[in-house]
Amino acid sequence: MGRFFRIRLRLRRFLRRHPWITLIVRSFMIFSAAFGGAFGFISGALSDKSNYDPNNFAIGVSFLFALACLWIVTLGIRLRLMRKKLRTIAVHNEAMADRNWELQEAEQRVRNLFEAQGDLIVLRDAEGRITYVNDAYCALAQMSHGDLIGSTATLKVLEQGATALEPNGTRVHDQKIEGPLGPRWIAWREGLVRNDAGGPAEMQGVGRDVTGRTESERALAEARDQADAANRAKSRFLAMASHEIRTPLNGIIGMSGLLMDTALTPEQTTYVKAVKTSGDALMSLIEELLDYSKIEAGKIDLEHRGFALSALIEDITELLAPRAQAKGIEIAAYVDERLPMQVVGDAARLRQVLLNLAGNAIKFTASGGVALIVEPGIWPNEISFLVRDTGIGIAPEAQQRIFREFEQADERIARSYGGTGLGLSISDRIVKRMGGRIALASTPGAGSTFEVSIPLGADGDGEAKTFAAPDLAGQSIMLVAPQSIETSLISRRLERWGAQTCMVADAEVAEALLPERTWHAILIDHALGTAATETLANAARTHATHRIVMFTPAKRQELLGSPAASFTGYLVKPLRAASLAARLTASPEIAAPSLAIEALAVAAPAMAQAAPSKRGLSILVAEDNEINALLMRSLLGRLGHKATITTNGEEALESWLSAKSAGTPYDLVLMDIQMPRLNGVETTKRIRTLEAGQGGRRTPILALTANTLVEDRYACFEAGMDGFLIKPLDREKLEEALAALAASRHLAA
Repeated sequence: MGRFFRIRLRLRRFLRRHPWITLIVRSFMIFSAAFGGAFGFISGALSDKSNYDPNNFAIGVSFLFALACLWIVTLGIRLRLMRKKLRTIAVHNEAMADRNWELQEAEQRVRNLFEAQGDLIVLRDAEGRITYVNDAYCALAQMSHGDLIGSTATLKVLEQGATALEPNGTRVHDQKIEGPLGPRWIAWREGLVRNDAGGPAEMQGVGRDVTGRTESERALAEARDQADAANRAKSRFLAMASHEIRTPLNGIIGMSGLLMDTALTPEQTTYVKAVKTSGDALMSLIEELLDYSKIEAGKIDLEHRGFALSALIEDITELLAPRAQAKGIEIAAYVDERLPMQVVGDAARLRQVLLNLAGNAIKFTASGGVALIVEPGIWPNEISFLVRDTGIGIAPEAQQRIFREFEQADERIARSYGGTGLGLSISDRIVKRMGGRIALASTPGAGSTFEVSIPLGADGDGEAKTFAAPDLAGQSIMLVAPQSIETSLISRRLERWGAQTCMVADAEVAEALLPERTWHAILIDHALGTAATETLANAARTHATHRIVMFTPAKRQELLGSPAASFTGYLVKPLRAASLAARLTASPEIAAPSLAIEALAVAAPAMAQAAPSKRGLSILVAEDNEINALLMRSLLGRLGHKATITTNGEEALESWLSAKSAGTPYDLVLMDIQMPRLNGVETTKRIRTLEAGQGGRRTPILALTANTLVEDRYACFEAGMDGFLIKPLDREKLEEALAALAASRHLAA
């Protein structure tokens, strides 16, 4: 069947190409049929045996004529239908011609568009021969259309970029191509397209000149690399500068501390304190610069450990209390009992932020005081820390500017109070890093309130360590003190515990109010004066069960001669909640201890710490700075230890080997990191290598370094050190490090 149709199709095509043959064949067949039919009919009718009948003949002729007429009519109808179809075909041909013309115009417009645009367009067949290119491609290839069509010519590639394959199969890549105007970067998109003629698919490549973008990206990448290099160089410079500054600063602070322990005249004591204060101020400045550098470089890491919230806040107030009391102002803290006692977070960073805010509050407050209030935040697990002061305040236009680097409220404040303008910027970045926010509300001349809101979840392991608030429901407590921040916070705390608080600012008025009722306790602030305090305490002996005096550590000596029976308890400002609760719930039959005994009890641990150890340790000190070496010798000597000083790593290694060979190894090595000839890290590595080969007890090694960068600490631990001490070093830090090593059984007890 297939062969028959192919023959028929070919025959039709042949006849369409030669229509005159069809006409001759059809005419011959019609003539033959008509002639044969007529001739046979007439011959049959006229023959002798035909029984010719004119009537029948007429009928037959009429019938034939009728058939002829019917055939003619049929041909006419068919001709009319064919003419109608021809008219329809003509109209359709005209529409097709118009459509074809429109398509030719559209094709020409598209071709002109392809030729006019700057993108490169090239089509290649399966064998890589070019079937189409536009003018842009010809211009870049510096060849004509005729030369490119049918060839396998390619552009000269100077550099090949990375290649990516999209999900639809399109290949994307960049190439650096040599052109008439110099090298150009072309971004290619290559994919297969179908051929309209039914042939195989062709590879279409569309390239766009992205030289400007690529050069900009490379310039930005180079600028970023240079910025990173500059940032690393800055960090190393700050580390080096920190080391170089800390080294002499270690001697200044350490030697001034040793000098203060000697017998000095009052004038000399004043001068030495001034030197130590200046050293501490310089140390604080260095710490701020290093913290800013770490935060700017993104090297700040946060810890997530449980810590006691109330203890942290009260430690901060006690730490800042001497500075506030030296200015004649108060500092107090209040932690809402609704908050968990144990929370999870970075206690060190939170302490840094609050110390900075509270320290600034003290700096800019001349009268009144500073309050550190901790309350639940507006969101779940959020805690708000309010630092409120009665200082100079901040102008509205400066309230946003002060959180920027090296900015202060105005130049007058900068000249009057000093500072680098980094503290608030560092605090703001730390708070945001912890997922919190910091806000400021201030009125010039009326004080400021900084609010730090940080999400801190409760520590499940520490829930059992909750503070048991005393039940003071129905108890009357008189609070006799000048109107101050701490007084208001004490009253607030007592009311939370259920007490009925009566605040009196005058001692005589308080004495007049004593007979009105039975008082559970009377709290008397020593700020009213020694005489007024003792008089009121004696008058309250028959009216108040608890008679408690509140004073600052500086006023302790003024109360040493007071009769013990006048008071039933003492509280040191700023007050701790646990101490206040303990005094208010103590049995009244127990006599109050003497202030002299309390002072001796407080001083005893410090005296015990200052006393030399029962067994002095043999310690090797590797320190190239003579002043720091002298300081280490003095500090270790006062702690009862024997120090051997070496000035470089090679001497330290030789001394360690000699002591090891003699059977008297060192109990501890204090190793400076930066030393000539052989640094501390390399010296430690050699010591650990020798210990691994000889066996025996591992010698504890502590690094002495002024560098606080994380990578420096990692280098110390990788070398085999057991810890490090940050310069400037004082006796307390050294003693704590020795105690920690002894507790971990690295040192003999």
